[in-house]
Amino acid sequence: MKTTIFTVSFAVLLLAISTITVAQTQLNQVELLKQFYGTWKCESGRDTIVYWDAKPFGNGFNVDYKIITKGILLSEAKQLFGYDRKADKCIGAGMVKGMDIEIWALWFTSGKNFIIMPYSDLPAPEKVIMKVIGEFKSPDIYTETVIVNNSPVKTYSYMLMK
Repeated sequence: MKTTIFTVSFAVLLLAISTITVAQTQLNQVELLKQFYGTWKCESGRDTIVYWDAKPFGNGFNVDYKIITKGILLSEAKQLFGYDRKADKCIGAGMVKGMDIEIWALWFTSGKNFIIMPYSDLPAPEKVIMKVIGEFKSPDIYTETVIVNNSPVKTYSYMLMK
């Protein structure tokens, strides 16, 4: 009888420890998304600036996005990002004026590193053709590296405007 009680108690203890460990290692995606709040500026090329203005909305944020070249508006978009509990990822929809809708998945792999890829590629991420690997270098700077066919193409640096 004592052996059974000890075995059951030990099993319950192991289960409690493993539950606590899993809970501690899971990232709070909604909280991490808040790092994107604000107006960001990226000098993406010669005389070309990207402005990305993210405002809190629900369990995510909405974005006004503009690309300006030599003072002329080249492109603009609206984006809406929201956390999907079932996928444990942020799903983003973007409408660039004059183009089709884009649907993306974004999630943090650590407190400062994230991945963005087409939502349609989530079932087979190993086959993704294009994705973005990002990192918050500080609260005011983050980078995005575009990866195509597993090779880095270009890195962009965004700075939070004060």
